[in-house]
Amino acid sequence: MQIKTLLVANRGEIARRLARGARAHGARPVAIHSDVDASAAHVRDIGQSIWIGAGPAAESYLKIDAVLDAAKRAGADAIHPGYGFLAENPEFARAVEAAGMAFIGPTPETLEKFGDKASAKTAAIAAGVPVIPGDKGALSDPDEIAKAVLAMGLPILLKAVGGGGGRGQRLVENEATLAEDIEGALREAKSTFGSKGMLLERFLPDARHVEIQIAGDGQGHVVHLFERDCTLQRRHQKVIEEAPAWGLPRDLLDRIAGDAVRLGQSLNYRSLGTVEFLVVGGEYFFLEVNPRIQVEHPVTEAITGLDLVALQLRIAEGSGLGLSQDDITCTGHAIEARLYAEDPANQFAPSTGQITGLSLPSGIRIDSGVETGDSVSPFYDPMIAKLIVHGPDRETALAQLAQALQHTNVTGVDTNRDFLLALTRDDDFAAMQVHTRWIDANLIALTTPQAQPHAALWSAVAAVLFVMDGRAGGAANPWNNRNHFTGWRLGLGGDPLEAGQRVALSGNGSDEDDLRVSHIGNGGDFTVYDSDDIALSLTCCEVSENRWKITHAGEVLMIESRLSNGEIELNTPDGRLSFQAVPPLAHASEDGVAERQVIAPLTGAVVAVKVQSGDRVAAGDVVAIMESMKMELKICAAADGIAANITVQPGQMVDRGQVIADITEEEGTQA
Repeated sequence: MQIKTLLVANRGEIARRLARGARAHGARPVAIHSDVDASAAHVRDIGQSIWIGAGPAAESYLKIDAVLDAAKRAGADAIHPGYGFLAENPEFARAVEAAGMAFIGPTPETLEKFGDKASAKTAAIAAGVPVIPGDKGALSDPDEIAKAVLAMGLPILLKAVGGGGGRGQRLVENEATLAEDIEGALREAKSTFGSKGMLLERFLPDARHVEIQIAGDGQGHVVHLFERDCTLQRRHQKVIEEAPAWGLPRDLLDRIAGDAVRLGQSLNYRSLGTVEFLVVGGEYFFLEVNPRIQVEHPVTEAITGLDLVALQLRIAEGSGLGLSQDDITCTGHAIEARLYAEDPANQFAPSTGQITGLSLPSGIRIDSGVETGDSVSPFYDPMIAKLIVHGPDRETALAQLAQALQHTNVTGVDTNRDFLLALTRDDDFAAMQVHTRWIDANLIALTTPQAQPHAALWSAVAAVLFVMDGRAGGAANPWNNRNHFTGWRLGLGGDPLEAGQRVALSGNGSDEDDLRVSHIGNGGDFTVYDSDDIALSLTCCEVSENRWKITHAGEVLMIESRLSNGEIELNTPDGRLSFQAVPPLAHASEDGVAERQVIAPLTGAVVAVKVQSGDRVAAGDVVAIMESMKMELKICAAADGIAANITVQPGQMVDRGQVIADITEEEGTQA
């Protein structure tokens, strides 16, 4: 068969990637969208999209009937599920084939085998692939799980049998929290995967995560496309992926690849799949199979030169692989970094809201699902983009990635950009002396802001450009009004510190800075005073539109600027930096009141309320647990006192910043 119309049953960056692959293959892509995604980038990019339901995934992207109806309306010959959502759902695959369309992925029988981690482990054992020691059966009774955990000994990893993508896993290290860990694991397994079955496995603390990309034609012909290293993870979800697996012996990797191929052959594997392993010293153990295209497939494409989406479509059309193992070569080194809307210093909490500015580097591959003006919603994964570099060796690729991240800038939401940049510059990671929990062990150092060269200068430049824009009547300056900046008069004498125009700046990883910009001197000379009244002199000369020559202490630096709605973005030799001009004293807070309000840190759903009105709580006690974008987050009290005015209940949606409870002072404790 020839695929003429492909329904892309996904969203975000993977939907755009699949659409590109379909067009290159000669097929017409058609998108689907929820209420929230009606104006999303993938809808705009693909050009034709069919509505399938409300914002929550369970009411749209996970609705099999709605997706099938959209495919029929589009006249689709095939459906590509991408990753996540229905990609590993055997019921969906059967329904697609029953409707006379091709399912771009493994057979329903294979999805059943690998969608359940217990049966996947059984298949690996049958194929002679080494597996992680642990309990062989799936358990769902909390008491039985607790007994089995204690019998096996800590640490133990609880894994939902239907889990995937890093979700449904919980590490149990402390017997004191065992009941709480089991409760949370079962709750997540039920709400996310529809099954409370848990698999228990011995935790391997110092392992590297290596996965083998395989492809099969469904007729017993299976090849591998080399390996990827996905060791750097947070919350069991990958952060940086690379290919090949640097620093491991080639003969060891060849044995792992051979086992992956043998497992695929034992099931007449069809389409793409990833067989994942943990490697400890010279040993390796089967972890799971992801029977779909992976988020990190671009690094495999980079080192092999193959188009994996085109390969999937070819297989689905019945044309076979079109290549043998000897045809597949590995060239250079590729690394992918996942840029997320999240706050690494706050349990990697997702950040929702509108992306007011998005600047991504040129010269490398970028797979992105959003653009400036789009919003990050609480319903879906908060990925902004994948940055993929390919160099002749790993050292070069790491340097390219660091450079790319320096010239990446996002405003409007928090991101993990600085965290990723810290990873690329870490000596342990450069030497690949890392393991799957290495990020957890080094999180404080990785999220501590590093001293930046010219940091004070760039703040001063941002303040100057903001003031100049306002003086020129710039429409982008929302405070072009004397009521906001008092005491500044162009060309007047007097104390320059007192005569300066005040600008309060936040952003670029620093606290709010209160600056004063002097009147302009000859040739664009300025003096800027920081909050400690320390003076910095510089000259700003515009050489072309939005391009400036900055001179300071005998050093000349060339930059580009962008000002919009109080946001100042500078593209500097140190990378892209962003600042937000705020009205002075806008953030003066009532700390005593604020610390006694329990605030939702992000938009999402409340899954549990742990206290009742009248309960005594201590600072750090969990008040509620909420879920947003694949993550459970504990909301804790910031002060001792009595819980009161609880405004939420399980299942309720809350907005970021919403007050969900008060912690009142106990009688007799007031000062």
